[in-house]
Amino acid sequence: MTSTAHPLANRIPVADHPALDVSGLTVATDEHELVSNLTFRIERGERVGLIGESGSGKSVTSLAVMGLLPDSLTATGRVTVGGDDRNVIGLGEAQAAKLRGANMAMVFQEPMTALNPLLRVGRQIAESMLIHGTQPDRAAAERRAVELMTDVGLPTPAETARAYPHQLSGGQRQRVVLAIALANDPELLVCDEPTTALDVTVQKQVLKLVLETVSRRSTGLLFITHDLAVVGETCERVLVMNKGVVVEEGPIDRVFTRPQHPYTRGLLAASDLDATDTAGRLFTVATAADYVLGRSVLRTAQRPSAPAAPAAPAAPTSAALVRAEQLTKQYRRDRTSLRTPAPTVDALRGVSFEIEAGQRFGIVGESGSGKSTLLRILSGLDQPTSGTIDVVGRRLNGARHADLAELRKNLQIVFQDPMASLDPRMRIGEIIAEPLMNAANLQGGIAVSRKERAALVAEMVHAVGLPTDSVERFPHQFSGGQRQRISIARALVCRPRILVADEPVSALDVSVRAQVLNLLADLVDEYELTLVFVSHDLGVVRHLCDRVAVMQRGEIVEQGETRAIYDDPSHPYTRSLIEATPTIRHTQEQE
Repeated sequence: MTSTAHPLANRIPVADHPALDVSGLTVATDEHELVSNLTFRIERGERVGLIGESGSGKSVTSLAVMGLLPDSLTATGRVTVGGDDRNVIGLGEAQAAKLRGANMAMVFQEPMTALNPLLRVGRQIAESMLIHGTQPDRAAAERRAVELMTDVGLPTPAETARAYPHQLSGGQRQRVVLAIALANDPELLVCDEPTTALDVTVQKQVLKLVLETVSRRSTGLLFITHDLAVVGETCERVLVMNKGVVVEEGPIDRVFTRPQHPYTRGLLAASDLDATDTAGRLFTVATAADYVLGRSVLRTAQRPSAPAAPAAPAAPTSAALVRAEQLTKQYRRDRTSLRTPAPTVDALRGVSFEIEAGQRFGIVGESGSGKSTLLRILSGLDQPTSGTIDVVGRRLNGARHADLAELRKNLQIVFQDPMASLDPRMRIGEIIAEPLMNAANLQGGIAVSRKERAALVAEMVHAVGLPTDSVERFPHQFSGGQRQRISIARALVCRPRILVADEPVSALDVSVRAQVLNLLADLVDEYELTLVFVSHDLGVVRHLCDRVAVMQRGEIVEQGETRAIYDDPSHPYTRSLIEATPTIRHTQEQE
């Protein structure tokens, strides 16, 4: 890294103080405590992971450390950062702001929320240094910004410095945020789920960059996440939080191989997508007693790769439920000049595949691979530029209204963010029953009575494992995992033949993820569904699907039986995806 002098002479020598010292931290609302008597310490250059599920208190802890708690919360205890003796708790915004960016900095989950969309990214990096006075003038700050962009691996940094955030990819934006965080050589770097929204190969690059940077600068790292595999590859020590209390802490090699607390064991079990119980189901926190850790041979039976249904003769190719042949899709971008034609983007380039009835078909790939475009065409929401696609015997190219109505009867979608697809003003019973109000959605096209609707809703509520009284409540009264169950219930209430799941567990905690994946597997078998599962998480697809298609840049580069492809991938891109995917098993075997 290029060295630049910083006016930080008031700092105490490295050996004299930790990067972070937290003592007796308690954070509460008027009604209950969110964090209780938390005490821990991070030395300079030490990498500490803070893990736990939603509601565990880990994000509240990070906000308290940064002096960013909202006024609705009260905090007591002591938090000091670097060589500054002032207690961050109760310090006041003006003084805390001086510490942020200088003594400590934070990298958030979503970089677009941390960047100003109206300022060029180089200017935003420079502003951080000018605010804290670590560069003498704007010209020096802008030169230093380009150096920092080089340090974090951004391509053509001088040119990229002139770009706006929306002109960069997600991984590039996260690198810009990291450059801003490191601009003033903070003694503590707080990363709050910094790679959750990134593709696996970009995640690997960003994690490597964070590790190299904190090691080179002897920066203390507090890494907050619900992904245990990421913590295992990033941190030396881990704190496990549950309901506002640290239930276990220690070195990664001990905690991840010899956990002392049942909750830690449950998180490890739920994170291991290679382990199933004797019924072929993923472990959850509640069912983790029989999980075998580390290198031990599992005392569990792998779920069969095909639905456990009575054997039947294989359907001929002509009977495929979904068939796509040489699909292409081109988009035109806005013109950049009056003298040049609008550039075209090839979102799909000759995509062909078939899905048999009853299959669990996975589609994997990173951002820009064409997954979303293919999903829109498969769902009748967009038309291909060329090629053909048939779903349940209906051609969707130039589909008429009647063809699309038939598609709605046979195909339903579960989206990534259930809250965005649930009307907050409707009760759950009304949400699940809504598709039943349109006779066109129903097999046979015959409307059902109010009594029949109530019975079907009650059946689906029970099938997805929600309490009976859920029908009278509203979406905001449920957790993320429960809201996803509601979305699944609504999708299945009309008895479709095909269920399309678009990243349905990517935003869920590991234990909730396991519950929803188990639920999907059970419902696919019980209702004899054909599942199309779209994801960038190869571990999830490996567990759930019996066939997989790997997409890159609008093409299917490899497809076939899931286990065969994962065990012996033939395409370099598939191999790179598998190698970049962190797994808890890999972490345990390394120790």
